[in-house]
Amino acid sequence: MMHIDLNADLGEGGPHDRELLALVTSANISCGVHAGDPDTIAAAIRLAIAHRVRIGAHPSFPDRANFGRSEMRLPFATLRNHLLYQLGAIDALVKAQGAQLTHIKPHGALYNQAASDPVLAEDLTMIFQEFNPALAIVGLAGGELVHAARQANLPVVSEVFADRTYTLFGTLVPRSEPGAVIHDPQQAIAQSLTMIREGHVMSVDGHRVNLQADTLCIHGDTPQALEFAKQLRAAFDEAGIKVR
Repeated sequence: MMHIDLNADLGEGGPHDRELLALVTSANISCGVHAGDPDTIAAAIRLAIAHRVRIGAHPSFPDRANFGRSEMRLPFATLRNHLLYQLGAIDALVKAQGAQLTHIKPHGALYNQAASDPVLAEDLTMIFQEFNPALAIVGLAGGELVHAARQANLPVVSEVFADRTYTLFGTLVPRSEPGAVIHDPQQAIAQSLTMIREGHVMSVDGHRVNLQADTLCIHGDTPQALEFAKQLRAAFDEAGIKVR
């Protein structure tokens, strides 16, 4: 039977954390820098534990004003300080509730830059390895972060996106460009099924891009996230794809 991990970015103050945590199998919980606060983070952790959902850290560039979506070029020492600060904070909140982190997924611009910038990808890999080498690194399928983590012999999870379009090079179309986000649920579901069953996605310019789909992301901060997650789970059930 085919299977897929279904993840969502949560603890960001979105309206559907409780309901989404009943539908996903992994949660990437904000570390409080790009969004959220200690109370929303602790609440998301508590709900994830109740639903037996794996808990991951979702650290960001220090860019709360733009939800962590502004590109930045930070010196390594500064980047390391920001990330260890965030990872240490969420680790403490998770352990306070008797649970453990299982993975790290960078957020926003940090995620996208690390997917295409090999230097940043290696920097993140070193920092994440320093923090805890047992944690899986979640990165864009085929991206530089996934490559760097594999080279460092760290556990890796290749991520694909249901509601984002792809370039010829396998990167996500920037949100600043038209058509970056798929708003039609049926189109997003069809893309998801193709990635899981056939191991490829069609780029915006019509090219086939091969990729490995270990986990599929649902954006928890969108108004339609909950309804889409329900439709996606129903489509997976119909297609015989187990969510785990």
